[in-house]
Amino acid sequence: MSGSTIRTVTTGAASVADALADLPSGAEEEHRHGAGEALPPQSAQRGPATDCTADSAGGLTFDLRLAGTDAGAGGEDAGLLLRRRPDASGETEEVRLPLTPVQDAEPGTLRAALPSTVRLTEGRWNVFLVLAGREPRRLSPGVNDLRSLVDRVPHENRGWLGVRIPYATKHGNLSVRAWMRWPHAEAGALRMRDGALELDGRLYGGEVSATARLEAWPRRGPAEPVVADAAGAGGDRREFAAVLPFAALAGGRLWDLWLRPADGAEAVRVARILDDVPDKKRIFTYPAQPVARDAGQPAAAGPAATESAAVTAKPYYTLNNDLAVRIDRAE
Repeated sequence: MSGSTIRTVTTGAASVADALADLPSGAEEEHRHGAGEALPPQSAQRGPATDCTADSAGGLTFDLRLAGTDAGAGGEDAGLLLRRRPDASGETEEVRLPLTPVQDAEPGTLRAALPSTVRLTEGRWNVFLVLAGREPRRLSPGVNDLRSLVDRVPHENRGWLGVRIPYATKHGNLSVRAWMRWPHAEAGALRMRDGALELDGRLYGGEVSATARLEAWPRRGPAEPVVADAAGAGGDRREFAAVLPFAALAGGRLWDLWLRPADGAEAVRVARILDDVPDKKRIFTYPAQPVARDAGQPAAAGPAATESAAVTAKPYYTLNNDLAVRIDRAE
């Protein structure tokens, strides 16, 4: 295996021109599997535990130790294989990283580096050990050092933001969650009071104008968004803040939150990805808030009043760590 990163794109579509358009240039080799070509098989035997260290720029290093029969196979062709789980179109990608010996470490210790300059398409990437003459094997998670990801500040001169967080799957395998965003609206603190969601955050890759607004779009149906002013109160043109009344969302079920930095600008999905938590939906939970009727609406009587009082709202992070609001009605 060469000393450079190798990227492979596999697609079920007729063309992968669009998928390859954003791949990095330079030292990386780009290959394509044919549309019907099978991916390499996976051995049922799991590989060694792998320690991951993240740097503040977005790079990752993977350290593992080969022992037993694996030790003799850790030659020049030893490598790490990152394989993205297929998307809705069936397309997937692979990135191969060379494994090299680590000096001043135990015999058989190897390291692979995923530089911050190598782009990983947004999604979940499974990690495999590749040894000469053997089938790829999933790796086990070891010790993660992700301290540099906490309160990370992206480099804005790059023109794109790559976030990679290693994690253990429910089956005990090592995977990497990757995001590719630019511009990016990072959610800050969430506060719920007076029947509204108070949100502040920071925009990377753009500026927040005086006409900036937060838009809550219903996930189902063609309805128009609910809009709230989002211009920051201070002098920092990258900060935004908004107050979103829950009563305005009572007519829908799920609402996705977007920041539109200025009139005519593209909306940017509001998310929280600049830390070391790969799946926030289960970690960041918020209490449900009762939704009062709009002040301009007459009070309902009888069963309708009971139904209105049973409506609750709560913000939450989706499986992609995007910010959303859910409206629930008691049966």
